[in-house]
Amino acid sequence: MKVIDAHIHFSKIKSFQHTADHLSKVNYSYEGLKAEMKEADIVLAIGMGVTETDNMGFPDNAAATPMGLDLHAALPEHVVYCPGINPYHMGKDAVIRLEQEIQKENVVGIKIYLGYYPFYAYDEVYDPVYKLAAKYHIPVVFHTGDTYSERGLLKYAHPLTIDEVSVKHRNINFMMAHFGDPWTLTGAEVIYKNSNVYADLSGLIVGAKKELDQAQEGIFLNHLKHALVYSNSYHKLLFGTDWPLAPLKEYKNFVMNLIPEQYHEDVFYRTALKVFPRIKKFL
Repeated sequence: MKVIDAHIHFSKIKSFQHTADHLSKVNYSYEGLKAEMKEADIVLAIGMGVTETDNMGFPDNAAATPMGLDLHAALPEHVVYCPGINPYHMGKDAVIRLEQEIQKENVVGIKIYLGYYPFYAYDEVYDPVYKLAAKYHIPVVFHTGDTYSERGLLKYAHPLTIDEVSVKHRNINFMMAHFGDPWTLTGAEVIYKNSNVYADLSGLIVGAKKELDQAQEGIFLNHLKHALVYSNSYHKLLFGTDWPLAPLKEYKNFVMNLIPEQYHEDVFYRTALKVFPRIKKFL
């Protein structure tokens, strides 16, 4: 089965490097990503652009829009990306740079970091982003749910806020990263109700194989399993890992155990083609 990872990272973020070294135990590098993609039979990975400066670290008010993938001078083969948005830097020049970035062949969407930055999805600061997404027929990815930083503000990352944006912009496809976890039942309702909203299953667990195996025992994931059954929308879910927060192969096996086998082709491949139509040329 072909597998598309709809959510990875490949940026010089100190917290990502610390996680790779001490929690997930992955080789967070150009060669490390190439090797893991091969081992996990992942034919394409979509990177989420994010950058930080030494003064602040992510979420970084000084990072320039668009934020990219700067871990290495070049991207590994079969890696495309969604440039990230810093709402503090969305002036005229930034919008021009973003449009120029979107015109690159390997740009397949746009990433907005709700919660990391204190702006709701429906804030007018993001209006230029939605205009560009509609113009170029690309999706917008939202961080939703828990933030990987204590400086995040959770209320801005609640998945219910996506409902308002999806109704206002019916001509744009939206993807909620992390299924809104821990508010997965709300996330389930949002994708069930709105035909233009999808969700990825990335970043549900941080750690190595031991942590992924332990998470499937007991009641830890009952809220997620409840949401999956409640929405009955497996065709609107995408596989993603949030690498380097977890190793690719082990996280793939973790998600395969969550999703009924008859929906694997959709979750791991087909739905990504619908949400990110530009990726077809790379497959």
